[in-house]
Amino acid sequence: MKKRFFGIDISILLLGIVSFLTDVSSEMIFSFFSVFFTVILGASTVLLGLVEGLADFATSALDYVSGMFSDRTGKRKRFAIIGYGFSTAAKVILVFANSVVLASAFRVVERLGKSFRGPPRDAWISSLTNKSNRGVSFGIHKALDKAGAVLGPFIAYLIVNYWGQSPATFKALFLIALLPAVAAVVVLALIKDRPAKPARSENIFKYYKKTSRQFKNYLYSSGIFSFAYFSFGFLLLKAYQAGFAIKDVILLYLLFNIAFSVASIPMGKLGDLIGRKKIVAMEYVFYSLLCLGFIFAYSKIHIIILFFLFGVFYATDEVQSRAYISDAEKKRRGTAMGLYNFAVGVIYLPASVIAGFLWGISPNYAFIFAGVVSLAALAFFVSRRKD
Repeated sequence: MKKRFFGIDISILLLGIVSFLTDVSSEMIFSFFSVFFTVILGASTVLLGLVEGLADFATSALDYVSGMFSDRTGKRKRFAIIGYGFSTAAKVILVFANSVVLASAFRVVERLGKSFRGPPRDAWISSLTNKSNRGVSFGIHKALDKAGAVLGPFIAYLIVNYWGQSPATFKALFLIALLPAVAAVVVLALIKDRPAKPARSENIFKYYKKTSRQFKNYLYSSGIFSFAYFSFGFLLLKAYQAGFAIKDVILLYLLFNIAFSVASIPMGKLGDLIGRKKIVAMEYVFYSLLCLGFIFAYSKIHIIILFFLFGVFYATDEVQSRAYISDAEKKRRGTAMGLYNFAVGVIYLPASVIAGFLWGISPNYAFIFAGVVSLAALAFFVSRRKD
């Protein structure tokens, strides 16, 4: 008999704990990375945009491969462990990062591990759910994931606030961040796998032709929307430029992750109740309004409110995208997750470069561009026939 936790398979909770520990580690680092990269190491915002774009591409570069092999072998746990383990090993690079080159290498290499683990893990979670609890199940996983992203930045803040903003402090911070990452791999190794029936693998083009119209329409609209993407690091720079000290910027990131964690379960459940297509359309409108808000945000209180609302937006997007794809593609979900992540990741690279270029002229240009593109994605999405 399957062990349940409030009607949810206990393995989902355990996978959430793995993500919690991983995010404690990762977000200890990422919460300071954009400021560390530009202020401590002296990199430009254009280079930050390029590195973030490469990192986002790396985040999805191996998704299709891992998803396809996961479906072909029916194994989920094996590929998830490889991905989590690779990310953990990559963090060693940052301990020795005293140059832009090493910091850039870490940012990209670590994200490759995330890319490899994502589709097998999400397909694993999906196999433990049904349509009536899929949204809330992914919501629980994401809530735990972002709970780690709350604790991680808080730990980082305490370290930097106590020891000061020096290269030695950051080295100690990066070293401490390795510990929960190792713990995550240990916990994952103890979870029982849920193998799927092996499925025939195909190249990405052949698989795409066989996907449902619902999935294709969502993939197109997501592709358009991906051009509105800019790294969260730019929002942290916006806060820094608005007068927040480096150590206080981390508290905004903490607020963002609190909002994400709190909103994940209710937004997942809302999609289960009213339908995911309505939620996706609401996301695009919400994002456009948030971009408009950042254009006119000149006070600290405005920045604080917008960071909280951005957390709600990202929670909705992360939960609903996975649930939507799981509904649309019922057989080879690992492959579908991988195709989606790879497609939007390819677009994130030019999107981040565009954002970095526009930001160098004026941050408002980046927000205007993102807001307009999100409305274009909305127009395409709602124009499609009913799925």
